[in-house]
Amino acid sequence: MDVYKRLDELGISLPPPPPLAGIYKPVKRMGNLLYVSGQGPTENGVPIVTGKVGRERTLEEGQHAARLCALNALSNLHQYLGDLNEIKSVVKLLVFVASAEGFSKQPEVANGASQLLLDIFGRERGVGARSAIGASVLPGDITVEAEFVFEVSLKD
Repeated sequence: MDVYKRLDELGISLPPPPPLAGIYKPVKRMGNLLYVSGQGPTENGVPIVTGKVGRERTLEEGQHAARLCALNALSNLHQYLGDLNEIKSVVKLLVFVASAEGFSKQPEVANGASQLLLDIFGRERGVGARSAIGASVLPGDITVEAEFVFEVSLKD
């Protein structure tokens, strides 16, 4: 299925790629793998979901933050590739969740990003390996930061 058609069916618009916040590449290609640097729940580089899940933020707000991270990753990939249809599969997600003491539902928060990728790419292409980790604080007090690895076709 065409990724852009699917995004349209889901009523999803890709945001502009977030501005760089340091010395790194948003996307780094190694062979047929694309590594996407950590993405936060930002719009135009401004954090829109901050605070710890289990204290200032609910589980659902954490899931929304994770979804925004995935959207920002797709935006960076679109800018890098020019065509999201080149993505063969999601390989891995690494999701960091700013967590209040005692909060232990990081995997459920990470589902916000995983569900979006599943909805867009389908089960075969959109579900990869995943880790979800609690953190005491994340840059700019963001609620979630997520890294991604995607597989693309090797070009001649």
